[in-house]
Amino acid sequence: MTQDHLTVRYFAGARAAAGRSEETTPAGRSLDDLTADLAQRHGDRLATVLRVASFLVDGVTCHDRQAPLPGGATIDVLPPFAGG
Repeated sequence: MTQDHLTVRYFAGARAAAGRSEETTPAGRSLDDLTADLAQRHGDRLATVLRVASFLVDGVTCHDRQAPLPGGATIDVLPPFAGG
């Protein structure tokens, strides 16, 4: 992965809503900007999942949705999971 892109990995319901398990997207924006772009690209079903999902940036929970995402990062989209 080059430093000018992000890898977005979808899990569980996010994977079903996006219709894929992974994609790349340009870097240089915040998590809020990224999720807005993904929702626009994939539609209402994914937008609904993204509103309640948790996000990991290179394996670490993202708490600042306005901070620029580092180029080359992997973003995991984790919808709420049922069970324990």
